[in-house]
Amino acid sequence: MAQKKTVFLTGSSGNMGWAGFKELYAKRDKFNIVLLNRGSDKNKAMFKEYENDPCVKLIWGDLLNYEDVLAGVTGADYVLHVGGMVSPAADYYPKKTIKTNTTAAKYIVDAVKAQPNPDAVKVVYIGTVAQTGDRNAPIHWARTGDPIKISIYDHYAISKTIAERTFAESGLKYWVSLRQSGILYPGILKNYDPIMYHVPFNGVLEWATVEDSGRLCANVCGDDVPDEFWRRFYNIGSGKEFRITNFEFEQYLLKAIGLSDPRKIFDANWFTLRNFHGQWYADSDILEGYLHFREKTTVKEDFEKLSDTVPSYYKLSKIVPPVIIKKLGMKRMTKVPVYGTMGWIENNNQDRKIAFYGSKENWEKIGTWDTFKIERPTEEVTLLDHGYDESKPTSELDLEDMKKAAAFRGGECLSTEMKKGDLFTPLKWKSARGNEFEMTPNLVLKGGHWCPEELPWPWDYDTEASINPFFAQVWYPLHSKEEHNFYDESIFKDYEEYKK
Repeated sequence: MAQKKTVFLTGSSGNMGWAGFKELYAKRDKFNIVLLNRGSDKNKAMFKEYENDPCVKLIWGDLLNYEDVLAGVTGADYVLHVGGMVSPAADYYPKKTIKTNTTAAKYIVDAVKAQPNPDAVKVVYIGTVAQTGDRNAPIHWARTGDPIKISIYDHYAISKTIAERTFAESGLKYWVSLRQSGILYPGILKNYDPIMYHVPFNGVLEWATVEDSGRLCANVCGDDVPDEFWRRFYNIGSGKEFRITNFEFEQYLLKAIGLSDPRKIFDANWFTLRNFHGQWYADSDILEGYLHFREKTTVKEDFEKLSDTVPSYYKLSKIVPPVIIKKLGMKRMTKVPVYGTMGWIENNNQDRKIAFYGSKENWEKIGTWDTFKIERPTEEVTLLDHGYDESKPTSELDLEDMKKAAAFRGGECLSTEMKKGDLFTPLKWKSARGNEFEMTPNLVLKGGHWCPEELPWPWDYDTEASINPFFAQVWYPLHSKEEHNFYDESIFKDYEEYKK
């Protein structure tokens, strides 16, 4: 009988982590499982039945404590880093989010390197669709290697981008970044927050079910995963059937809890026009080809299944007139300070209006449901240019390809030598703004990253698009060239404090 592998899993009290734990536990004849969670009463109650289970080791600690992380990593064959700060909490606590998510990544890398044989440990990092930001039509088809474009105010995506870079540039032999999409889980039907209005109705997302996400966690630890799978970036999605618009999502969600058509309980202009995140994946089938994690259901079937998990009192909403729900519940959330969309309009919050609408005039043009046009974009796949010959095998990529890629980003490749096909030895680069930095070709070409010094502060994307043709592909289709750069002094003050 084969020796059992040890899997260290962070974030097992969250939605994806819990689903992953259950899948791993179902295979406890193959795996011993180590879990690191905060020692809250809620978490301890959640895992009480596993306290004396010989297949499960519970560590009550913190991702911000290196010794706790080291205890989990020590002896592990696999590290599944699912944990961290996520929305909506991440939106309310940006500095804490950046500190937690970036520090945890560093500690995991350091702990793996502290092992007697770091090359024997396989590390799986869960990134996010938010790293590539707003991809509304006509640029709604996306893949890994597209430009990192973090939406304004999205500190969560900033933290995840930094963390992904930490793993990709770590020098570890086995790591992988799996960029998670929105997860369909039972609690999503009860998750009402002002941030829900930050999602453009005509935006898109390829969702992932929580069950698929859990299977992914277990399957990535399988002996049949080939070496070629590692040191790459993948998009997680449940496939074609889960590619929907945000308006369609609202229709499914409201029906599942017994509410009526979105047009009866929302005003069209409560929702933003841009600056969220979401895309349909042109490449999510690649990950499925390796890990075979999809259940092959439809989004309609999944929402029907989720509907069965909703408390019965939720469905009493069927007998409440939509106008009452709209006035007493939905409209009130739009005016919550800082995050409420109608609060921005009424209080003339210029920064938020520019970020999410472009201008007050653009908001006014939304009008009512009689004038606002609901659209589903084309299913014809179109791809962005990555600036080098992608028809060449990776083993044939050379310094000339790096120079072309850098020029397409408005910069230069300063290195004078590169071993053909070696994407993992850092090269020297120079951005269009004159900043010099070192980065692996893998992170530039396959991950879509660029100069670390130019993460999106001060989100001067209009300037960036004017000097970086690679980035211009994801900016100009959704923004006019006359728009001003975005600036919010409070954000930069937070960032300067973080850098210290």
